[in-house]
Amino acid sequence: MTPRYRLPLVAGLLAAVAGCGDAHPPGLELGVSRALADARSATLADVAYDVTLAIPADRSAPIEGTTRISFMWDDPERQALVIDFKDPADRVAAVTVAGESVEWEPVDDHVVIPAGVLQSGANEVRVDFTAGDEALNRSDEFLYTLFVPDRAHFSLPVFDQPDLKARVSWELTVPEGWVAVANGPAVEAPPVPTELAGEGLDPAAVGEHEGPRTYRFDASAPIPTYLMAFAAGRFQVEREVVDGRAYHMYHRETDAERLAANRDEIFGLVGRSMAWMEDYTGIEHPFAKHDFVLVPSFQYGGMEHPGAVLYRAESLLLDPSATQARRMGRASLIAHETAHMWFGDLVTMKWFDDVWTKEVFANFMAAKIVQPSFPEVDHDLRFLLAHHPAAYAVDRTVGANAIRQPLENLREAGTLYGPIIYQKAPIVMRQLEARVGEAVMQAGLRTYLERFAYGNATWPDLVEILDGPTPDDLVAWSRVWVDEPGRPTVSLSMEAGEQGQPRPTVRQSDPWERDRVWPQRLRLLEMRALVSRIEASMDLTEPEQAFPRWAAGGPIRWVLPNGSGLEYGRFVLDDASLGALIEDLPRLENPLLRGSGWLVVIDALLEGQVAPDAVLDGLVAALETEDVEQLVALLVEQAGTVYWSFLPPADRDERAASIEALLWSGLERVDPTSAKATWFQGWRRVVSTAEGVARMRALWDGSEVIPGLPLSEADRTALAEALAVRGVDDAEAILDAQESAIENPDRLARLRFVRPALSADPEVRASFFESLADLEMRAREPWVLDALAHLNHPSRQDEARPFLRPGLDLVDEIQRTGDIFFPARWLGALLGGHQTPEAADIVVSFLADNPDLAPRLRGKVLQAADGVVRAAHIAYGRGPDLPEPPSAAPRP
Repeated sequence: MTPRYRLPLVAGLLAAVAGCGDAHPPGLELGVSRALADARSATLADVAYDVTLAIPADRSAPIEGTTRISFMWDDPERQALVIDFKDPADRVAAVTVAGESVEWEPVDDHVVIPAGVLQSGANEVRVDFTAGDEALNRSDEFLYTLFVPDRAHFSLPVFDQPDLKARVSWELTVPEGWVAVANGPAVEAPPVPTELAGEGLDPAAVGEHEGPRTYRFDASAPIPTYLMAFAAGRFQVEREVVDGRAYHMYHRETDAERLAANRDEIFGLVGRSMAWMEDYTGIEHPFAKHDFVLVPSFQYGGMEHPGAVLYRAESLLLDPSATQARRMGRASLIAHETAHMWFGDLVTMKWFDDVWTKEVFANFMAAKIVQPSFPEVDHDLRFLLAHHPAAYAVDRTVGANAIRQPLENLREAGTLYGPIIYQKAPIVMRQLEARVGEAVMQAGLRTYLERFAYGNATWPDLVEILDGPTPDDLVAWSRVWVDEPGRPTVSLSMEAGEQGQPRPTVRQSDPWERDRVWPQRLRLLEMRALVSRIEASMDLTEPEQAFPRWAAGGPIRWVLPNGSGLEYGRFVLDDASLGALIEDLPRLENPLLRGSGWLVVIDALLEGQVAPDAVLDGLVAALETEDVEQLVALLVEQAGTVYWSFLPPADRDERAASIEALLWSGLERVDPTSAKATWFQGWRRVVSTAEGVARMRALWDGSEVIPGLPLSEADRTALAEALAVRGVDDAEAILDAQESAIENPDRLARLRFVRPALSADPEVRASFFESLADLEMRAREPWVLDALAHLNHPSRQDEARPFLRPGLDLVDEIQRTGDIFFPARWLGALLGGHQTPEAADIVVSFLADNPDLAPRLRGKVLQAADGVVRAAHIAYGRGPDLPEPPSAAPRP
């Protein structure tokens, strides 16, 4: 490194301008601005990366690499070429163009190369560098890349924007005993070490190889930089052929029985998802291979890198005690990532303001793909429960965000992610499909994929395709559903109709006072003398509409506006109707209607319309008879939330024994293992009595068993952690014993990490929390979240309150340094166990003290703060108020 690269930034810029006379392109700043991206996409084409990396066995040693970037360049203005790379002054050793060394300048996180050394047409730039560890996720025995949304340039020199798709070739030299996988097929690979060879491999591909091992991978199809990927390490390799296509699964599971119990189902789900997508789209799998890696404690559920999909190992390798929700969640996750091969990978959004388009179609397709694998399940109910509660949890808050959001710089792209993209958007897409028709939707999506294959598209591109054969104004429809935040408030009142018969009038209002109307179709369910029926449907298009036809009959107990389960909003009943609804819900025959009704009740609780003890009484009554596992999961979860968050402590103590007994009796009443697991997890969550803790200990040590529910290593670890959180005297001995029982090195490392958060000593817990200010301590984000939740368990909230303000103060740094879901999850784990007015005051004070917090990050804090502020008001009748939502906001 020459001293020239260590000049102060201003001097370096002046030298660049004086030395070559090349103008910088617009938007040259920290991160990748939209202006810079637009300038590059107008001048660059046919990009390809050839990346060579040497990975040392010592994870503290640097990874040295070389990238050859070839591209076509045509810039009439002769502006400097900008390559994105974090900390280039310290990490770049040399830059050559066409084999000749060139002068270059580091500007923020960019390598700036003068235009004078380039030629119109084909060019090749070589950069020798030290790879940044920030996006390489290194551990002692493995590493994997995770570049979404804009982190490729944290580790590699690239054009880090989604609309400069490129072919990427990898050459990876890895330590002895490691294997590697990347986007493209391997064209040169050493044998798989014998100890890592699983089922299905060709014996000729297995053997020993001393010393470092070099893998060379063929060029991928064109992909954006956020999908460039590889993984390397001590992964066992499994191979399976499904419908004529070979798949490889890389994993680190040491429990042979656990692996055997899951292996075939995982490959089967991948194969079925692939076949469904090929049939629906009419396009064969668009990439050369579809290998996948099961990463322990992976930050996300999955990540859709072509040729090297990453999954959280715990989400795919299920225990015998897995609930129905977890089994369906695995199928949905696999379907989601498979659907991304078409939506996101084959066709990629032009800019990250449309990142939701790839996610919505992955979830939209996944909901369809899993249905044949679970014929016994009510899939309309599953869609309702999988999407509406999580979307409502954001959309009811003053921090709600639109589905499509403006974005000026990719370094802010991580703030776009959340339940509005993953849960609300699929609801909106289901409503769009109902509006245009399934056949039109499928034909439109096929046109979209064919037109933009291996390229980029925007949401308006798809709206234009679907708008053609549709009489509705989809642009106007999209404006309110996609471009703006929030949800409507829909209320009903019974008005005098023809011949004096009551007829419902539906009123729609905008809680943000923007005079918006959300067009949607309602199906109204009425209850008269315990005889229920769907009366009819109506298109809600005006602020106030009388229902066109309503049958005469006896007295109406209540009318439910969301009878199809697809309607979206806060649906308000009057007090008498709400009370009757709570009473009647357990007796409704249709599970979907029971689910829709409970969402109305939960909303009413959160809005202060109904008391928590009345809701808990209703949940208890429903749990005594409910036999649909999906609804049991909802009721158990909500009972736990009401118990911990909305009951005052004295009321909670009074009801603890009866709630524990109810959940335990439910566990004993049902037969399927998955159903027992649902009840068991609910019971474990609420245990607080001495009797409950004693039973928990007996289950952990094996002196008591649950017939029909074998407890796995993960279950026993969770019991040990729950006992420690509840302050049992011999917690350290229990945790020591649990450590000694864990053989898998990754699961053992996780327990050792979280142990200080389980300590009975407040000083140990405080010291551990303070250590989380260190970026290195936050490297394994799922472990951090588990520990943070332990620190802030509801039973410890008084002792944990001092963690709130410093935890909030860290959120800006966490946004800058963590992965995309980490800030919201950090806030959830930090605040989720708190219900007191004092805790709410801390959060509101933080917001008041930080008026300049980035708007989207402020929105995340407001979303997380909503729960603790509502809990304080409901449980204690007092607390601060969050600010009112803005009366207007810019549209993207």
